[in-house]
Amino acid sequence: MAETGERHQQATGGQAEGPAADPVAGLRVLVVDDVATNRQLLKVFLKRLGCEVFLAEDGKAGVAMFEQEAPDLVLMDVMMPVMDGYEATRRIKASCGSRWVPVVFVSALDKEDSLVAGLASGGDDYLAKPVNFTVLEAKLRSLVRTLALQRRLEETQRYHESVTDNVGDCVVTIDERGIVLSANAVVQIVFGYLPEELVGQNVSMLMPEPHRSAHDGYVRAYVRGGMPRVIGMPHRHVDGLRKDGSTFSIELTVTEMRFEDNRLFVGIMRDVSERVAVDEQLRQHAATLQRLNDERMAESQLAAGVMQRLMVRAGLSDPRLHHWISPATDFSGDVIAAARCPEGRLCVLMADATGHGLPAAISVLPALISFYTMVEQGFPVGFIAYDLNRQLLDFMPTGRFIAASLLCFDESTQVTQLWLGGMPDLLVIEPDGKTCRRIASDHLALGIVDFDEDMAGIKTLACAPGSQLVVVSDGVVEAASPDGEAFGFDRLAGALCSAAPPDRLDAVRRAVAAHLGTAELHDDTSILIVDC
Repeated sequence: MAETGERHQQATGGQAEGPAADPVAGLRVLVVDDVATNRQLLKVFLKRLGCEVFLAEDGKAGVAMFEQEAPDLVLMDVMMPVMDGYEATRRIKASCGSRWVPVVFVSALDKEDSLVAGLASGGDDYLAKPVNFTVLEAKLRSLVRTLALQRRLEETQRYHESVTDNVGDCVVTIDERGIVLSANAVVQIVFGYLPEELVGQNVSMLMPEPHRSAHDGYVRAYVRGGMPRVIGMPHRHVDGLRKDGSTFSIELTVTEMRFEDNRLFVGIMRDVSERVAVDEQLRQHAATLQRLNDERMAESQLAAGVMQRLMVRAGLSDPRLHHWISPATDFSGDVIAAARCPEGRLCVLMADATGHGLPAAISVLPALISFYTMVEQGFPVGFIAYDLNRQLLDFMPTGRFIAASLLCFDESTQVTQLWLGGMPDLLVIEPDGKTCRRIASDHLALGIVDFDEDMAGIKTLACAPGSQLVVVSDGVVEAASPDGEAFGFDRLAGALCSAAPPDRLDAVRRAVAAHLGTAELHDDTSILIVDC
């Protein structure tokens, strides 16, 4: 007892009692990312949680670091030089053996195909960039709980296997009539019978029905030349019957031997009921994880339906508008809204929220609701921008903001009022179709700072009949080819000026697709064309 107490005191740092330690503290985490800034940010955050952090700049270095340090968890980027995250994950998983080490992909590639590829390569979870550290901490805590359960299950399984191996197996010898000739002492531990209680009895007494009644027939059929059912088949799992009438799982191997012209059969039996119970626990755990994942997917689909209903309004069908949105994930952080004010002016909003996916989509909801409300009440562009900014500051957490382009076109005067904040330049295509000029965004994105006189400033643009205004999100101009070259404004202007006005939207879409080639879009992409 004194020795046990001493070991316990050493394991708890010399203190007999105290508050429970944070389970995340002490977690050994490997961060694999080719961007030094990303690695440093994750390192600082993980260190604050008490984790021990190891860094690697690409997949190959990550595999080497994993083999050297044997971390508890891996945060893996996808697109990296030398070796990408998918291949690195496959190699890490292959080297783990029976040990489970969760791999969480941390990447901007959060399209469905990327998620499927990550899971297929052995990934256990996914976190989109930019990293939401609150979500990351929650995922870490969830994985720590799963790791603890996995470790306990593995320890339980190893314990019972060790006990079984050290005690030994039941060894029972029978003749061709099924009568027990000998049994070792382990049968008392496994079945509850003394060896002498078994000798001379039919071995079927160790079997539950229906095998108990059919066993003699199995043996007779085999002795007469029939096909073996158990003999020669190693590690067959069957049910055993204890002396107390309880049944349990055993691992059975039966071999045939001849002794003095007699055919004997030696059965080696091991109690594997604990292992079966552990396997069942693991199966139930896997089923629970699958159920939770299915529920999460169903909730995401419901959210997508709600978002779609909120974002699609009749104003988007205005004949002066041509638009296209392509989300990088199931949810788009880009949104286009349009409505006419009571005086008949056409008001249009393109917004691009921070990040991707559901968090980004949620970020644009306050702005979307405010836009339609303010337009219906006839407020001017500057005041609409002010209210959008106020809604975001009031309801969204710090760090969540949206870039936005606000346009209000008056058909009677051919004048457009503009408010541009944090968006790529607006393009004006003149009626000749050859002249394309740019109007720069001159305000900060919405939701960063309070509105002041500078932020309230708007631009007034005289639009010739037949001209077009083109607004795009940064996902268009930053779309990268396989060699990393951005699509850019020159290609955008070229695509626009090469097509007739009704075909310009499709021309841009084709040009972006051709530029991407085999590469994937890493950001939501949106295009809006307004006929003047």
